[in-house]
Amino acid sequence: MKPTVVIVGRPNVGKSTLFNRLVGRREALVDDSPGVTRDRREGDGVLGDLEFRIVDTAGLEETFDDSLPARMRRQTEQALDEAEVVFMVFDGRAGITPLDEQFANWLRSRGTNVFLVANKCEGRAGESGVLESYALGLGEPIAISAEHGEGIHLLFEPIAAVAPSRDDAWESNQSRGGSEEDDRVLRLAIVGRPNVGKSTLINALLEQDRLLTGPEAGITRDAITVEWMFEDRRIALVDTAGMRRKARIDQKLEKMSVGNSLHAIQYAHVVALVLDSKQMLERQDLSIARHVIDEGRAFVIVVNKWDLITDHKTALKILCDRIQVSLPQANGTPIVTLSAETGRGLDTLMPAALEGYADWNRRVPTAELNEWLKDAIERHPPPLATNKRPIRLRYATQSKARPPTVVLFGNRPEDLPTSYLRYLENSFRDRFRLSGTPIRMLTRKGDNPYHDKK
Repeated sequence: MKPTVVIVGRPNVGKSTLFNRLVGRREALVDDSPGVTRDRREGDGVLGDLEFRIVDTAGLEETFDDSLPARMRRQTEQALDEAEVVFMVFDGRAGITPLDEQFANWLRSRGTNVFLVANKCEGRAGESGVLESYALGLGEPIAISAEHGEGIHLLFEPIAAVAPSRDDAWESNQSRGGSEEDDRVLRLAIVGRPNVGKSTLINALLEQDRLLTGPEAGITRDAITVEWMFEDRRIALVDTAGMRRKARIDQKLEKMSVGNSLHAIQYAHVVALVLDSKQMLERQDLSIARHVIDEGRAFVIVVNKWDLITDHKTALKILCDRIQVSLPQANGTPIVTLSAETGRGLDTLMPAALEGYADWNRRVPTAELNEWLKDAIERHPPPLATNKRPIRLRYATQSKARPPTVVLFGNRPEDLPTSYLRYLENSFRDRFRLSGTPIRMLTRKGDNPYHDKK
């Protein structure tokens, strides 16, 4: 029941800075270059004791064709359709431009609840621009500085006028159950190289054109989170900017976009790496996959544009062989083949993601864990240590989940080669049927406290 507040305005007037100020953290990318924001971004805003849904939009452009700016404009129009309060932001220092006038007229014609916000008014910098803005016919402007936090409290009253009362909000929460369990959201990050179809995939899952798509590579710049219900389960789908090799990134904005994508991986529960069926698991795909595994996220490989492949069996074998050779730590990772464009195979993605999430949270009882360790050692004993003395692994315990982390105790754990730890990892995965999640094998030196000493 939170009111929806939408921020609009021409490019580079500080909309994303205001968005970040209202959500209380630096979520949206901010840069001096115009047109940084493309997709509309949503967040939970807080102002005093008010809670509301805040939407950042792309800079309004006077274009109506099929170009990228026109598609960005349509995204803004969709946001305005859901708005209860609209803050039209302009640059107080620059004053009113012809583009500001055009969009003020357009907003008035829509009958939207619009409030004029003069940004960049720290000190007395925007006085002349504030006076000019009365001519727009949108009432008295609210002078603020989003960057410095000045005047933000003046936005309270317009939002409070459409916010539900405390009693209504309490009743709404109780009708939903209001429990912490109901509010738990599974965060699914969609990552990959540019132009592999990440945004198209999310639009296909949502069954709406929520995110900008097109033939241009690198349309997505921000990591955009969209909440969605899948079979009574709350899912936060996170669309990310395409990640190229570091050597090819030379622009500050792209570096910021990639940083946002890496941040999205770090805070995701499940990560879906989207591959192009015509260029599967290239060097950059491998780099992204290794980063996901190093972060310990549940992992699903998604091969998009599968409808373009004629020999599916051969293509899948090539991919599996490539994983075996170049990404052995991803053995057992589910591979989902689909076409986001046609929808074929789309129904297989979420079951794979949910299974990976369940495995990521798995805890194995200590008795079963040590039974597995005993069997694994009998099948393949540890090699001798560097001084030709035997390595004895005495017992194991699971220290944590997310991802499953097993601690092995023995007499010379530092001499265990990586290959043997990889064997134990694969054996553990096979024994307990864990797929789509990294497994940590840690070693500690120590005696079994349950062993009778004489």
